[in-house]
Amino acid sequence: MSARQRLIEAARERILLTDGAFGTEIQNRKLTEADYRGDLDLSRDQKGNNDILALTRPDVVEAITRDYLAAGSDIVSTNTFSANTISQADYGAEHLVADINRASAAIARKAADEAQAADGRARFVAGAIGPTNKTLSLSPNVNDPGYREIDFDGLKDVYLQQTEALLEGGADFILIETIFDTLNAKAGIVAAMEAGERLGRDVPLMISMTITDLSGRNLSGHTVEAFWYAVRHARPITIGLNCSFGAQQLRPHVQTLAQNADTLIMAYPNAGLPNELGAYDELPEQTAAFVRAWAEQGLVNILGGCCGSTPAHIAAIARAVEGVAPRTLPTVRTVTRLAGLEPMTIAA
Repeated sequence: MSARQRLIEAARERILLTDGAFGTEIQNRKLTEADYRGDLDLSRDQKGNNDILALTRPDVVEAITRDYLAAGSDIVSTNTFSANTISQADYGAEHLVADINRASAAIARKAADEAQAADGRARFVAGAIGPTNKTLSLSPNVNDPGYREIDFDGLKDVYLQQTEALLEGGADFILIETIFDTLNAKAGIVAAMEAGERLGRDVPLMISMTITDLSGRNLSGHTVEAFWYAVRHARPITIGLNCSFGAQQLRPHVQTLAQNADTLIMAYPNAGLPNELGAYDELPEQTAAFVRAWAEQGLVNILGGCCGSTPAHIAAIARAVEGVAPRTLPTVRTVTRLAGLEPMTIAA
């Protein structure tokens, strides 16, 4: 049975758990620049380059992954949010991108497989791909609205390199997350499709949007409904929202998405809103209470946490939703696309 089928089967039985923030856990460990650098010969300061720890301090990445699995995570993500040539250019580490992604995926794969072997419960690895700091939809120059720092094919190739390395390392799914620009997401989708063609295998996608204001739009101006219809051709195994705000503010937008999407809903909010110092104060039990309300309303299939969340938050969520029925997919009907393309399903 494929990873796609296994996840769908598991999600029919109960609400599943993904993990929480990696950055928060890494920051809590108070690592030095020497920890980040290791034995690598790099000319720039590496402190804050969390992704490179898969090469220089794999024990830290493994420990965090195992903490989330122990807290109840069914899905663990790779520590690769910024493991692409655009983001790694800030650290002069572009040449290490493939190695970072393969190593991080292998760490998550090993931990997930060992957890599954220990208790028989299915575990999965999501290869995490962040949005980069470039946007295809907007100009960074207010005096030149038509200017772009990167074009579609260029960004697609950046994502393709990362995707192939994550799959080589053992990722089950590709998670395109924290999407602030829908066109960026489309570049990631095309990259995953090309990787699947090269490898001759299905590459299931998890797609997660982030909204930038309480109206429910991302930076490129799409509402959650518009975003869903812009990416649903990729047939993602999950669609959802992450980061953005805390669970309390995110609820109506999760509800809107749940009413429109005919696939699994995965939502992982921040641990509340940041305080004046940028830290997150929402306690695990508070986050868990908010997302339990989502679950009781039948809005979600997979829950987790983003900025500020910890293994304690995931454990609290696991306790809160235990025994609550997962969201059922809406009734769908099959229609035939125009221009002779393959049939697709839409919510009835």
